[in-house]
Amino acid sequence: MKTERRIYGDWGEEMVARYLTHRDYRILDRNVKYGSLELDIIAEWLGEIIFVEVKTRHSENFSKAEDAVDIKKQENIKEAARAYMLHHGLHNPFRYDVITIVGDATTYQVNHIKRAF
Repeated sequence: MKTERRIYGDWGEEMVARYLTHRDYRILDRNVKYGSLELDIIAEWLGEIIFVEVKTRHSENFSKAEDAVDIKKQENIKEAARAYMLHHGLHNPFRYDVITIVGDATTYQVNHIKRAF
């Protein structure tokens, strides 16, 4: 059974996938796992592979959502991205983006940080 937090996170990932699709990104994969490592969304735009980390928050009263992507999280994403590229035989240019969703289904803000790290 999914927790309320997981349901909210899934909603945020769906909103980000729609956001990207409406901007002509092609979604290649979602929620890809390599052991304990996970990639939220892998997209392609003009031949570039984008590894997207999604952070969903009800508010940013205590800290900015993107601050949750600390150095350790970045290293995990990079390791998973290397595994993904190797597994799929990809040699495309790539980047790491962070996209935050702050709010709820009625009112939310999207912040797309390209080349976040």
